[in-house]
Amino acid sequence: MTDLSSFPITTKWPAQHPERLQLYSLPTPNGVKVSIMLEETGLAYEPHLVSFETQDQMSPEFLSLNPNNKIPAILDPDGPGGKPLALFESGAILIYLAEKTGRFMPQDAAGRYATIQWVMFQMGGIGPMFGQLGFFNKFAGKDYEDKRPRDRYVAESKRLLGVLDKHLADRAWIMGDDYTIADIASFPWIRNLIGFYEAGDLVGFKDFKNVARVLEAFVARPAVVKGLNIPKRG
Repeated sequence: MTDLSSFPITTKWPAQHPERLQLYSLPTPNGVKVSIMLEETGLAYEPHLVSFETQDQMSPEFLSLNPNNKIPAILDPDGPGGKPLALFESGAILIYLAEKTGRFMPQDAAGRYATIQWVMFQMGGIGPMFGQLGFFNKFAGKDYEDKRPRDRYVAESKRLLGVLDKHLADRAWIMGDDYTIADIASFPWIRNLIGFYEAGDLVGFKDFKNVARVLEAFVARPAVVKGLNIPKRG
């Protein structure tokens, strides 16, 4: 039987199925990237809810796996060489799972790097900018009288959507005909921008018809439907 007892995180979130990949997450845009990927690949996994309400992400057990106190993180008992692998950062996890399964990543080197560049586009642009816009539009930032910070993130979010919309003009998915981790990385954030963050009108989302078209296809995928709600909130 697989033994994960050397990893302190398992004392707070015991593994009922230690032979399965362990997912420590919350259904946020970054969190669901990994649950969607796991559902798409069919890998056996065990999800654990990391509650922000009780500051689980700041617990010593979680910090032992991710010192940056962010979700998601994974513990794969069957990592490289058959040894357990602990990993954090959603982009890194997506790349790892794509290479582990040989799915949702082109096999040729050029296609692989082109896919990774679009994952980085999400990690460095879409995620941080949309997140800041959400803060200034929906959360505490909305009460600031000075709207210049909000408008800065509105402008940058619109620019990023424009880049992606132009790229998708003659493509079914970000990488063309094939659905990849570039899509899994990006579209949970776009869904969140116009949904939870309520910023669709603010960024003029109706003008980005190609992004809207691909988002519709993305959220219709059965693995996406399921992954968007994993781990289940208490």
